[in-house]
Amino acid sequence: MQNFIKRFIKDESGATAIEYALIAALIAVGLVASLDGVRTALVATFTSVVNALT
Repeated sequence: MQNFIKRFIKDESGATAIEYALIAALIAVGLVASLDGVRTALVATFTSVVNALT
């Protein structure tokens, strides 16, 4: 039982998984924020194309 507890305390794989999850969450937030700007630019571009065609 003592060996199990010692191994459990030294095990850092769970901490690593949490760190990777946090990094992935930050990347996702950055992508969402940047895609909002891209969406605005695309709407403006397509609006100007439609106006030019009419």
